[in-house]
Amino acid sequence: MSKFTPCAAIASRLLVVALIAATSGLAAAASGVAQLRQFVDHAKSAQGEFEQTVTSASGRKPQHASGTFVFSRPGKFRWSYDKPYAQLLVSDGDRLWSWDRDLNQVTVKRLGDALGSTPAAILAGSGDLDRDFDLKEAGSSGGLDWALATPKQAETSFASIRLGLSSGQLKRMELQDNFGQTTLIVFTSLIANARPDPSLFRFLPPPGADVIGE
Repeated sequence: MSKFTPCAAIASRLLVVALIAATSGLAAAASGVAQLRQFVDHAKSAQGEFEQTVTSASGRKPQHASGTFVFSRPGKFRWSYDKPYAQLLVSDGDRLWSWDRDLNQVTVKRLGDALGSTPAAILAGSGDLDRDFDLKEAGSSGGLDWALATPKQAETSFASIRLGLSSGQLKRMELQDNFGQTTLIVFTSLIANARPDPSLFRFLPPPGADVIGE
C-alpha cells in the first residue's frame, strides 16, 4: 500500500485548506444580505407578477390579492392589483397616484422622501440601502436566504421587512407593520432589467374621478 510522502501530505493539507476557503467564500457570497445588495445593485428595473397575503394580529381570515408590477430606479413604479379588487398605484418619481377603480377615486401626494424607508424603496429606491435601513442576516429557510431590513426612519409605518432571495433574485417580501399585521408578497415571476415603456409611469385621472390630494 502506498503512503503519502511529506510533500504529498503537505499538498493535500493545502488543498483541503483551499477548498474550505473557497466554500466559505461561496457561503458568504450567497448570504441573504449579500444577495440583496447584488439585486439592488444590478436590477435597475424589473417587471413581473405577484401574490399577496395579509394576516392580521387578531387571527382574522387572511386577505389575498394578486396583480402585476413594474419599476425603474429611481422612484418610478407601477403596482397593479387585479384580484379581488382593482387598484392601481403609479409613481412618476415626483408624485404617487393611487386609483380605486370601483370608487373612481384618485389620491395623489408628493413622493418626496417618503419612499426612503418603505418597502417600495427596496424595489424602486435610489439603491442606497444603508442610508435607509439597518440590514442583518436572517438565516435560510424554504430554499431561500433571508435578509432583515429595519427602517431607520422612526415615522415609517413598517417595523421590519424580511426578504427572501435565491441566486441573487428577490423571491419574497414579508412586511411587519406597527399594528402587528403581516403582509407576504410572493413574486411569482420577476424579470430583472426589463425595459418598461416610460408611459407606464405616467397617470392621468380618468374622467369624472374624485381627486384628493396635491
